[in-house]
Amino acid sequence: MTVVRPVTDLRAVRAVLFDMDGTLVNSDAAVERAWRTWAGEYGVDPERVIRVGHGRPSWDTIREVCPDLDDAENARAGARQLELQYTDLADVVATAGTHRLLATLTLPWAIVTSADRRLTAARLGAAGITPPKVVITSEDIVRGKPDPDGYLQAAAALGVPPEACLVVEDADAGLAAARAAGARTAALRGLAGDVPIKTLDDLVPLLTRRVGPGRRSRAPGR
Repeated sequence: MTVVRPVTDLRAVRAVLFDMDGTLVNSDAAVERAWRTWAGEYGVDPERVIRVGHGRPSWDTIREVCPDLDDAENARAGARQLELQYTDLADVVATAGTHRLLATLTLPWAIVTSADRRLTAARLGAAGITPPKVVITSEDIVRGKPDPDGYLQAAAALGVPPEACLVVEDADAGLAAARAAGARTAALRGLAGDVPIKTLDDLVPLLTRRVGPGRRSRAPGR
């Protein structure tokens, strides 16, 4: 059996790529409510939908649980699922450690999310998070997680090789996407990653670093 040794030396990391839902933003309850309502409307087992859908774009989830829908029907079903989430923001908040990490992070960073632009803006706003310059949403990619497309785009936009990026994720699909991109991973929810973390607070000491005597690294992605 292969033993995975957690990584604690992140000095080679030059950029951080964050998932949004479940990583920067706690939207679990809102996501589950939307999927349960949608599943009821489409006659699908809600438990299966929630299990399959974690960390993936809605259209990919719908394609898996409703394989008989054609592309047009899939698009309508996906739009309906997103519509259920746009204004359901009452209990959407930043995850533990998010504000502290972002306030101390001096590396460039980006967000790669399976949400569309409207939902991304709504949830970041509800959580009090100012978006970085680089935000890759479901509208910017051809294939969603676990495909690496989103993370590759984010790394390219920051001008950093994927292998010099740390991806922070809370879902198996996202971690698979990060690995396929060649990035290092920090994993929440007890998942297997190069850096297993309980909250984003755990990354603060690992990503605090200095560049030369008395100088802090700059953050062009902020």
